[in-house]
Amino acid sequence: MPASPTALLAAADSFGTPLYCYDAATISARYQRLTSAFNAHPTRFFYACKALSNLAILRHLRGLGAGLDCVSINEVYLGLRAGFAPADILFTPNGVAFAELVAAHELGVRLNIDNISLLERFGTTYGGTVSVCVRLNPHLEAGGHHKIQTGHIDSKFGISIHQLRHLHRVVAGTGLRVQGLHMHTGSEIKDVSVFLRVLDVLFDAAQQFPDLEFLDLGSGFKVPYRLGEASTDVEELGRQVGIAFAKFEHRYGRPLECWFEPGKFLVSEAGYLLARVAVVKHTTATVFAGVDTGFNHLIRPMFYDSYHHISNLSNPCPGAERLYTVVGNICETDTFACDRLLPEVREDDVLAFHNAGAYGFEMSSSFNSRPRPAEVLFDEADGPPRLIRRRQTFEDLLEGQVE
Repeated sequence: MPASPTALLAAADSFGTPLYCYDAATISARYQRLTSAFNAHPTRFFYACKALSNLAILRHLRGLGAGLDCVSINEVYLGLRAGFAPADILFTPNGVAFAELVAAHELGVRLNIDNISLLERFGTTYGGTVSVCVRLNPHLEAGGHHKIQTGHIDSKFGISIHQLRHLHRVVAGTGLRVQGLHMHTGSEIKDVSVFLRVLDVLFDAAQQFPDLEFLDLGSGFKVPYRLGEASTDVEELGRQVGIAFAKFEHRYGRPLECWFEPGKFLVSEAGYLLARVAVVKHTTATVFAGVDTGFNHLIRPMFYDSYHHISNLSNPCPGAERLYTVVGNICETDTFACDRLLPEVREDDVLAFHNAGAYGFEMSSSFNSRPRPAEVLFDEADGPPRLIRRRQTFEDLLEGQVE
C-alpha cells in the first residue's frame, strides 16, 4: 500500500469520510513502467481522463509527459485548463452532435471520428484543410465483463472494418487527410495476443492509407483487483509491438508512431475510497458491516460485478477474521462485498476500498441527496495529503434548481 494505513487513517480523521485518496507516486511509477516497456519503438501515451478527471491528476500526468484522451468536449476544456497543448489532446467522442466536433476543431485538438456520417459532414465542411484520425471496429471480442467490451460486431463504437470501401469514398470525396487509425476493443485484457490481433487488423487497414503518422491501439490493460491476480504483461507486449511495427514499417515504407490510451492502468491502484462503519448488524443469515457510503460513490461492484479488496484500517490484525457482507447506506441494494473475510469490524472502524482510483469518484453521484466525497492527493514523500476537491454540501445539491 503506497499510502500507509496510518496515513490513510490520518486523512480520514482530517478530512472526514467517505473520502477518496490518491497517491501521486503510484501514478508516476505506472507511467514510467509503460514508457520503459515500450522504449523499443516510438510510443506515445494519452491518459484516458474519463477514468479520473480531477485537475490535480491531469496536471500530474501532464508533468510526466502524457498526452490526454478525451471523450466529451468538457473533458477537452478540462485538459486545456490543466495546461495540455491542443496537439497533445485526442478527442474521441461517440454518438455526439456535430457541434461538439466543430467546437473541438476550433480549439485545435486532434479529432478521432468513429461514424461515417459525421466524418462525411466534417469532411464536407473542412475537407482539404484538416487531418483526422478514424476509429475502426475490428469485430473482435476482448476484455472482461460484457459491458466493457467495445470491439465486437454489435458495438456502437467505431466504423466497421467491412465499411473501408465506403470510408475511402468519403475521404477521397471530401479531401480529408487521415493521419491515424484507431482501435479499442475493451478493458481488462490480460492476453497480449489480443493486442497483437488488433494490430494485425490495423496493419491491414493501414496499407490503404498512405499518409498515416500513427496507429492507436486504445488501451484495456488489465490491473490486478484481487491479491495475486494476474495483469497485462506490458513488458512482453512492448517487446512484441516493437517487433511487429518494425516488420510492418518495412512494408509501409516509413516509420509510424504507436499510441495507447491508458486510464485504469495509470490511476486505479493509486486510489482508495475510505468509509467509516456506521453499524454492524447481525441477522439470521449474515453479519452486515454498513458504511457511510454506497453505490452512489463507488458503483463498480453493482454495475460491473467488480471486486475491490477491502482492508480494515482501524483493525489490521488478521488474527480474528470474520465473514461480513459490506453494504452501503443507500435505499437500494448496494452491496460492496458478500461474505468477505475481514479482521473484526467494529462500529466507527475505517475501511479502505482498494483500486478505487479509476471510475470511482468519476462515476459517483448524489443519489439519495447524499453529497459526493472529498478528494485528496498524496503528492509529497512522507507528507500529508492535500485537498484537491472539497466535499459537496447541501447547498451544492440545490445549485441549479429554480425555486
